[in-house]
Formats: sequence, structure tokens, C-alpha cells
Amino acid sequence: MAEIAFDDFLKVDIRVGTVTRAEPFPEARKPAIKLWVDFGSELGERKTSAQITAHYDPERLVGRQVLAVVNFPARQIGPFMSEVLVLGLPDSSGEIVLISPDQKVPDGGRMH
Repeated sequence: MAEIAFDDFLKVDIRVGTVTRAEPFPEARKPAIKLWVDFGSELGERKTSAQITAHYDPERLVGRQVLAVVNFPARQIGPFMSEVLVLGLPDSSGEIVLISPDQKVPDGGRMH
């Protein structure tokens, strides 16, 4: 992978937010969950969809803090407009595990 300058890293705005609502997304081509995430007073609530059904049920996601890229352009995912990209890592089977802070932090905080 090519090296990037620190200024390039600073262009990616990764923030923490709390999931306020989560619903199944049966219209998606691959199993997914619709998420509404509160990023605090500066950014407000944004929505996204995530292919995380292997490890997560919608009702158990509410209240969970997640990390997301908040400065990508919105993207149409079937009938749903995704406004942020929630971040995760693949487990040994390739299924996504969400990235979260290990302590409660203020919503909207930017990753350093």
C-alpha cells in the first residue's frame, strides 16, 4: 500500500457517535442493518446501512457507540440514502465486527 502524507490522513473525518435507531434492511442485496447514529450537536444524526448481520441484531445496537467516516458524499443503497461509513474489521470468517471506543466518550469526538 502506498504511503500517504499526514495531511492526507487529516482529510478523513472519523467521528464517534451513538446508535439511536437500528432496523433490518431486507431490501439490500446482501443482509444489512439500517443505522441512525447521533454524532452530537455539530453533526447531528446521520444514517447508514451496514453489512453486520452476522454479529449484530438491530435491537442490541441501540445505545452502542461506533466510529464512522462522516465526510464521504452520501450514497444511495437501494431505497436508502447512506450518509456515513461505519467502520469495522473482518473476523476470521470475513464477517464485520464494529470498531468502538472501549470507554464512553462524547458523541462527535474526532479520532486522532
